[in-house]
Amino acid sequence: MKHPLCVKHPPSVKYARSFLSELIRKHEAVHTEPLDELYEALAEILTTEEPTQCHRSYLLPSGDSVTLSESTAIISHGTTGLVTWNAALYLAEWAMENPAAFTNRTVLELGSGAGLTGLAICKTCRPRAYVFSDCHSRVLQQLRGNVLLNGLSLQPSITTPAQHPGHDTPDTESPRVTVAQLDWDIVTVSQLAALQPDVVIATDVLYCPETVLSLVGVLQKLSACRKDQRAPDAYVAFTVRNPDTCQLFTTELGQAGIPWEEVPHHDQKLFPYEEHSEMAILKLML
Repeated sequence: MKHPLCVKHPPSVKYARSFLSELIRKHEAVHTEPLDELYEALAEILTTEEPTQCHRSYLLPSGDSVTLSESTAIISHGTTGLVTWNAALYLAEWAMENPAAFTNRTVLELGSGAGLTGLAICKTCRPRAYVFSDCHSRVLQQLRGNVLLNGLSLQPSITTPAQHPGHDTPDTESPRVTVAQLDWDIVTVSQLAALQPDVVIATDVLYCPETVLSLVGVLQKLSACRKDQRAPDAYVAFTVRNPDTCQLFTTELGQAGIPWEEVPHHDQKLFPYEEHSEMAILKLML
């Protein structure tokens, strides 16, 4: 609670209350008198109203951190994209263990949400360029804020084909970062081609049949947008909530002629997870 990051970017009141109460309980369970400071902090939190926005900060192995401004409600403004979901943490962990998949490459993220995965990749995997994307205006507004909050500078939104730099090592440590409004059903092959991604990622976007069909549709467009070059690698991470939805995704990929393989599981030791549910990452060959 007194960590400089938490003082500067306070977590939710609910989280602070739960954390302090648990810490006091642990002291009392071993008959150790908790510090007065703990009771004082809890008393202060109990009289604090929960705001609509809070912060979550994640410490990275490099010593750096990612801080996100998030909604305190799971669903707000008609979207679930204002909070971080487990598969975002899972893919971020995998990326940090496999940085070569992203180093010196242009990454397009579909349905970026609060931005955890992309910010972790930008800070630890040295991509050449990173395109966060979403279709919801409120999510895009929060995303832009989170990119700036983490010390990255934003390029203007992409509306015309950008000059694509060569595959040399970038001049600076920071990648070229853009936030783009991208509706999977409306976006055209030429608009996707303008982004020229080498890698495409998506996390926790398989939550209903409609989004599965839209996702496969945009993946088909991505596979068609680089006819003269190798198609981008794609990684889709998800929590297995409804096996039928996951089955629909792999079936639709098969019908679209997109081969896939499951990425081996890795230890979930870096981030705290809200729940212990089964997660998976599929690598797609577009």
